Amino acid sequence: MKLVTCLYEGTQRVGVLTDNGVMFLPYPDMNALIEAGLPAVKGAVSEKTVPLADVTLLAPVPRPRQDVICLGMNYVDHAEESARYNGRAFSKEKPVSVYFSKRVSEAAAPDTEIPSHQGLVERLDYEAELAVIIGKTAKNVKPEEAGDYIFGYTVLNDMSSRDLQTGHMQWYFGKSLDGFTPMGPCILTADETAFPPALKISSRINGEPRQDSNTSLLIHTIPAILAELTQGMTLLPGTIIATGTPAGVGMGFEPPKFLHPGDVVECEIEKIGVLRNTIR
Repeated sequence: MKLVTCLYEGTQRVGVLTDNGVMFLPYPDMNALIEAGLPAVKGAVSEKTVPLADVTLLAPVPRPRQDVICLGMNYVDHAEESARYNGRAFSKEKPVSVYFSKRVSEAAAPDTEIPSHQGLVERLDYEAELAVIIGKTAKNVKPEEAGDYIFGYTVLNDMSSRDLQTGHMQWYFGKSLDGFTPMGPCILTADETAFPPALKISSRINGEPRQDSNTSLLIHTIPAILAELTQGMTLLPGTIIATGTPAGVGMGFEPPKFLHPGDVVECEIEKIGVLRNTIR
């Protein structure tokens, strides 16, 4: 299933994306739907189906209950381009996973504008990422059991201010500005693809191809991430984990290709869809 959050007649609704439009489900929001679990969602009685043209898609999880957990430099080629851009800020002395969090007051919807924060941000960048959504409370998860804890996947654009990120020598501020977490267009439920997912991931700026890779190339895999984090951390239903981005981000070019107002950013993952936003 492809699950969406949308506005219909001024009211926020959740539902299943079908060939005929959006089939509404009886849950108040996506967090409640995720907590109910996939079997319950599949058995839920549809309230109504409306044409897609009659709704406005929002981010699948407009207001995550917690910060998004992110993986840094989790593709070999992106780790290399990051080190070329700024070895001091992006050095990685040991082959261990790099975690950071991204504050999200409200995730940006597909086909909306992303603020460029002019006057604060000079080097605005994009990162197409596969986001994993946890479906049930996870603690001390074994790698071979990790798939049982996944509710689904979505596309997340980890927007980044490279000047804030490198200037402060930490990533939280430069990745957590308002509008810096575009997400969507839907959640692809975990039963719709193999585990771990091996999906094409790409990005385009004004139609120009930038990133082109596959989620099978993660350095630290989804089973390894869940097993490591849950050794000492409880992950609740609805937790979002952004698994990292491949090479081709703006800072990776020589000279860098940062974003400017008017640029159209498209992040795409096979089976999930295209997340499109315009820089304001």
